[in-house]
Amino acid sequence: MSVIIDPGAVAAAVIGDAEYGLLIGGEWLPAAGGVRFAVENPATGETLTEVPDGGAAETRAAVAAAAAALPGWAATPAPARAALLRRAAALMLERQERLATIMTLEQGKPLAEARGEIAYAASFLTWFASEAERIYGSTIPASVANKRLMVLRQPVGVAALITPWNFPAAMITRKLGPALAAGCTAIIKPAEQTPLSALELGRIFGEAGLPAGALNIITCRDPRPFSEAIFADERVRKVSFTGSTEVGKLLIRQSAETVKRISLELGGNAPFIVFDDADLDAAVQGAIASKFRNAGQTCVCANRIFVQRGVYEQFATAFAARVGAMRVGNGLNPEVTIGPLIDEAARVKVERHVSDALASGASLLVGGRPFEGAGDGAFWTPTVLANASSEMLVAREETFGPVAPLIPFDTEEEVLHHANATPFGLAAYVFTREVGRVWRVAEGLEYGIVGVNDPLPSVAQAPFGGYKQSGLGREGGASGINEYLEEKFVSLAL
Repeated sequence: MSVIIDPGAVAAAVIGDAEYGLLIGGEWLPAAGGVRFAVENPATGETLTEVPDGGAAETRAAVAAAAAALPGWAATPAPARAALLRRAAALMLERQERLATIMTLEQGKPLAEARGEIAYAASFLTWFASEAERIYGSTIPASVANKRLMVLRQPVGVAALITPWNFPAAMITRKLGPALAAGCTAIIKPAEQTPLSALELGRIFGEAGLPAGALNIITCRDPRPFSEAIFADERVRKVSFTGSTEVGKLLIRQSAETVKRISLELGGNAPFIVFDDADLDAAVQGAIASKFRNAGQTCVCANRIFVQRGVYEQFATAFAARVGAMRVGNGLNPEVTIGPLIDEAARVKVERHVSDALASGASLLVGGRPFEGAGDGAFWTPTVLANASSEMLVAREETFGPVAPLIPFDTEEEVLHHANATPFGLAAYVFTREVGRVWRVAEGLEYGIVGVNDPLPSVAQAPFGGYKQSGLGREGGASGINEYLEEKFVSLAL
């Protein structure tokens, strides 16, 4: 029996008549002229609430607040910074259900996935709390007797953090955790589709005791005035961005004028490779987990599924059966495993990729059409395409939707060539039980993340980032905090 959910009633219960503002210098403020924009539920098209539409003036005010707070926060002892991050993580977990529900309302992902993201997001705060306590300097052997050589590690300064809509909590904490741990202050610009998760996190950090101005949040419908103000201001020393490669290239050009430190996590085109010696049940389950999480709207999800010809038919049959059983609908329904796409433009792109594949010789095993009857959102049926090829749009571009093209291959050398034949290099997946092949393929793949028999390799304690046009720098792990630290060499003559 289907569960009947009233999204409007849920929104009223968790959001109510809350008045969201811009977080600037510890205060919740309106935008100039009181201008606001609507936040919509992608599953229904209904307005959830409104948030301020900030611009250049508000951004400059946030930069000033962050710059004023920087000396005090940078001088705060590392154990105190760590304790605050742990308090914020604990508050997130205490409020996991409410935060997850707000995320599902504004982003669309199934509630179970949203709960998982809140836990994942909190893990970055916990991890970087410990990293704050281990920002070690070093001494260097001098070449003469009367000198002492030291290296200090200090916060880079004010950091601007620009986050995407597909993981509206985790992409914030993966940046904000190391920034605050290092002693930086921050300005966050969340995606215009999903600002509520960011604003809720802002409230939590305030309750955890973060000093006024150490965290500022600017919501805006048009990101250009924000970006122009950020890149023009010498006080902003660091910019971290997660989003499209096209926008990332633009930000690189903008950063040149003031030589800002910049880190980018950009697009992907992840290959998922199944060799004929793989555990096929595990490979099918892994492909489902990687491809269809968040309706395929992740930068690390499997975009091209390569299957060795000896097990191709067996894999395709089992995979299609599993995909065909997936439930599409509003993410608040506990029976649903595939929520809506973020907007109609995303559905148009998915439809274009599927149409091109079918016109180019692929065959449809499951899905292949919009999903009707779940509301006014941009729903798409989970789709499996057989006998796809690397020349099709669905293999050349990042689909960002629930479409799985199956591409047969014969040899290890062949699949490595096709897997690497892309300007992107974020994540790749390999399923095999041969130890030698594990090493050869993992080393041969030109990707920053390789999951071997593991469809979900991302964790707070490991570096996350890509090769080639998938970005610059790393987030997470010991590498993540280095993005927010400067090294200072001190030579002391006695």
